Amino acid sequence: MKLSILSLFVLTIVALSAAKTSRSSRNRIVGGSTAEEGLAPYQVSIQYKSEGFFGSHFCGGAIIDAEWILTAAHCVAFLQPQGIMVETSTQDLMKPGVHYDVKRICTHCGYDQQFLHNDIALLHLNSTIAMDKRTQIIPLPEQTMEDGDDVLLTGWGALTSAGGGGPPKLQKINLKYVQLERCKKLWDNDPRLHAGSICTFTQIGEGVCYGDSGGPLISNGHLVGVVSWAKTCALGFPDAHTSPYFYLDWIRQTMRGEKCSCDA
Repeated sequence: MKLSILSLFVLTIVALSAAKTSRSSRNRIVGGSTAEEGLAPYQVSIQYKSEGFFGSHFCGGAIIDAEWILTAAHCVAFLQPQGIMVETSTQDLMKPGVHYDVKRICTHCGYDQQFLHNDIALLHLNSTIAMDKRTQIIPLPEQTMEDGDDVLLTGWGALTSAGGGGPPKLQKINLKYVQLERCKKLWDNDPRLHAGSICTFTQIGEGVCYGDSGGPLISNGHLVGVVSWAKTCALGFPDAHTSPYFYLDWIRQTMRGEKCSCDA
């Protein structure tokens, strides 16, 4: 099977270029529904701060510490910290949240742009996040997952693979974890899948889409995935994500300042 290799982030940029700076152009998870208020207090919007894109959402992320956001490397690998910001404390991008500047972008030193291996990054914020009922840390995973485990995905991704307008409110969808070996078979051993990947699936017409990249997947109250890539949007193949559990050592060492690729 020959598949087109195209990251969600590249398509997100195309969608943003067409949408200019209008916040009303935000779209949603394919097959999802609006998240009830307070469902995902750990969810953040990563936004452009540069001229022409101020306050423009392009990727999701999760609060894992009062000063650290976990996201996908393909979202931020070629950006400068002064060009982006993080918005917390809102599930509606039409309503103001709290914005934080980014001090450092820390991408995994083994990040492979072509195959999206090690697609994980940390954002070190300039200031401490103010925690409240709308803004909370999500715990990192403590164990591996079992085939069929329930997974919650939230994000502001597109409604369809063609893009188009959609509600600015955070969307949610319930997915199922797919064991990696089964996922590889469904993907005909796609080389992008590796030991640091996890997969989710429900059915054709449901899944991640443009703008969901870097966003959190939650199971049993823990952050079990970071949205990485998919076959366009919701076409009946499992979606692929980065496993925080696989990268626990890297995450902890990076937060302690002991690991590679923290460029100010």
